[in-house]
Amino acid sequence: MSGPADFVSLLLHWFAANKRDLPWRRGYAPYDVWVSEIMAQQTQMDRVAAYFPRFMARFPDVAALARADETDVLKAWEGLGYYSRARNLLAAARIVMDRHGGVFPSDLPAIRALPGVGDYTAGAVASIAFGQDVAAVDANVLRVLARVCDIDAPVREPAGRARVLEAARGLLPAGRARDYNQALMELGGLVCRPRTPDCPNCPVRPVCQASRLGIVADRPVLSATKDITPLFVATGVLAHAGRIFIQKRLPAGAWAGLWEFPGGRIEPGETPDAAILREYAEETAFETRVARKIAVIRHGYTTYRVTLHCYMLRLSDRYAAEVLPQPALTAAQESLWARPEQLSRFAFPAGHRKLIDQLSASLWQV
Repeated sequence: MSGPADFVSLLLHWFAANKRDLPWRRGYAPYDVWVSEIMAQQTQMDRVAAYFPRFMARFPDVAALARADETDVLKAWEGLGYYSRARNLLAAARIVMDRHGGVFPSDLPAIRALPGVGDYTAGAVASIAFGQDVAAVDANVLRVLARVCDIDAPVREPAGRARVLEAARGLLPAGRARDYNQALMELGGLVCRPRTPDCPNCPVRPVCQASRLGIVADRPVLSATKDITPLFVATGVLAHAGRIFIQKRLPAGAWAGLWEFPGGRIEPGETPDAAILREYAEETAFETRVARKIAVIRHGYTTYRVTLHCYMLRLSDRYAAEVLPQPALTAAQESLWARPEQLSRFAFPAGHRKLIDQLSASLWQV
């Protein structure tokens, strides 16, 4: 076997026998497919499959999502990360209601025009939900086709990506785009993995050029790796009169609209405990003191590795013991003195959620 038809035949035959039972595949409803694809952006499929049913139970259709408050959507999204996806999902749902009469559009340009939808997601929704003959190239497809077709250019740069897209379109069997695109992604996720490809059990090995040439480990060709930037940050859990102080981040920037404990970067030459007192003064105008250090949490995202120094704080003695003072916010849009048990209702960045999860009832001591 050596031709394009052989590759497609092997691929589709394997997919028919091995595709995962994912909830959005049981009916291929456009809303379900769209939500799953947005969730799958930069998230492993196993995690998407776990979150998807809960999200759909909360927002079963586009109308329910469009009516939702952003806070509720962010909370339902908590744990998936990259919260701009949730905000885009909400904005797109409202556009579908306002401009498309509540019917998810089937036209490729209309799908592409929705917030948070790029070329891949538009192609995936058009092909999987509506059966249109459109290629959908994600990281899995880039890897599979770079190996099968021996594409020797960096696949994440324009020239290499264009070659993969050309191959994906050229191999696409008319009328079978739904299965073809999913099969490519499934093969990349389950068999043609980045570091540990299962070549002996690969259904398309007979037509894989990288396998024939013994260069599977060299495909795909990758761009230069971005440097990892270490960040050292301090944050403080301020307890007073049985409550915990939290604030909601500004509508723009990193983790926009999520709730947090105030804090920020540790300046050169500054100790973490001094940093958190400075940050509280700058962000809230509160005078605070450190009660104790409660955790050091390490968390990675994109090209950053964060070391988060966490402190339990108290207000200075000049504040009345039973009065909850109001802050002068400079880095947030609103604040709240919450009871400890209320914290589960709010969406926090992953590092702060890890902190909350570590704190037992005895540690709060409010």
